[in-house]
Amino acid sequence: MSLLNPASSSTAAADARIDPRHPFVGHLHLVDALDREQPHAAWTPDDGPLPSLYISHGAPPLFEDAGWMEQLVGWARSMPKPKAILIVSAHWESDSLGITSTVPTELVYDFGGFSRTYFEMRLDTPEASGLARQLLDVLPTTEHVYEHRRGLDHGAWVPLKVMYPHADVPVLQLSLPTRASTTKLLEIGSRLRTLREQGVLVIGSGFMTHGLAHIDMRSASVPRWSAEFDAWAADALSRGDVEELAHFRTRAPGLRYAHPTVEHFTPLFVTLGAATDPTAPVTTTIDGYMVGLSKRSFQAA
Repeated sequence: MSLLNPASSSTAAADARIDPRHPFVGHLHLVDALDREQPHAAWTPDDGPLPSLYISHGAPPLFEDAGWMEQLVGWARSMPKPKAILIVSAHWESDSLGITSTVPTELVYDFGGFSRTYFEMRLDTPEASGLARQLLDVLPTTEHVYEHRRGLDHGAWVPLKVMYPHADVPVLQLSLPTRASTTKLLEIGSRLRTLREQGVLVIGSGFMTHGLAHIDMRSASVPRWSAEFDAWAADALSRGDVEELAHFRTRAPGLRYAHPTVEHFTPLFVTLGAATDPTAPVTTTIDGYMVGLSKRSFQAA
């Protein structure tokens, strides 16, 4: 069924109201064409564990970048469609671990200054109580996980709306522990490894460089600090050097500008922790820059 058929779902009904000239509508037509050519096959145990992902997620301008959207949906379709998605976003930190509501609820529109179009978008995914039970089964009994009434924030729903626009996969967002050490984040990730064997896609969502305050939006150039930080991270990831990455506060060039606060970088450690071998080289899926910020994204086996 077409993604732009209002009868198909509340998500599709909202999408059908978007100006047909908008690049996201073109993206939906692209996905419709891909579906007609070859429907996205669902994960089965024969497929083996899904990879864990780190996504540079972008804000609503992602919906205006046809090339970036095509990369993201191509990445999604290079894997079987997951049974469920567990995502950690830079935009929800909490002292105790929390999860978003397991029943459908409103998205969090945690941005400003953009077109009203983006405040009317929806991603009404199926209820996720089964995923919540799977998550609790793999976390220590001493780890108290609170279910919140909140929905997905833009670090989760924006990339997922591009990658899985049918909104037919259950999604839960797991909070990012406030001020957690890299060791703690790697340990949380390690607890999620077995979920990958059950068809759950584990995602850390951030942005490889995120110094928005130091970016000239009118310039097409890439600041030196952004390029140097990206090159450092790319080199360490290509060698599986988790120790180097874990010491980013003292070793990463340009950190003061690339990450004035570090919540857009640290979801990477949940991704690596969830990998079968965190010290194995990762596969870069997207690179390049958006307004001088690195879009580097990768998957770990």
